[in-house]
Amino acid sequence: MLSRRGFLRFSLGVGAGLVAVPALARVALPQTGERVLSFYNTHTGEQTRATYWADGEYVASELATLDRLLRDHRSGEVAAMDPRLFDILHDLQQLTAASGTFQVISGYRSPATNAQMHRNSGGVARNSLHTRGQAIDIRLAGVELRDLHRAALSLRAGGVGYYASSDFIHVDTGRVRTW
Repeated sequence: MLSRRGFLRFSLGVGAGLVAVPALARVALPQTGERVLSFYNTHTGEQTRATYWADGEYVASELATLDRLLRDHRSGEVAAMDPRLFDILHDLQQLTAASGTFQVISGYRSPATNAQMHRNSGGVARNSLHTRGQAIDIRLAGVELRDLHRAALSLRAGGVGYYASSDFIHVDTGRVRTW
């Protein structure tokens, strides 16, 4: 039987181990070199290939290009996307050994667009991370959706949703959760 002090030490050790697991699950991104992603916006037909990270830092001009491509296609509103989202996508490419283009179903959504979608659809969260530039709905060319979903789950880097009937997954930089 554990003493109170022993129980607390054990609990802290287990808790520390659980906190470390997500960090271990992430692919180790190099701190030098380049990180490149390609996107195709399914609503606007626009596409780009962006070197969003180079020589140890995010590239502001490339992030701005991605922000524009991932804008709210309904309103045209552009917002800054969370660069960590691009790191998650880069991790997904590494895990799946894919070099294809991310097909974007939804990137940024203005609060007005999100509110309208929430009223008209049961699958849109009232306070969606899309409205903060922290979420994206995607497919990845050359990767089966279920494999992309499994890879995203393995990262434990944020939220992951699976929408098989709509042929996309959702990834975000929020807390780790799945649906």
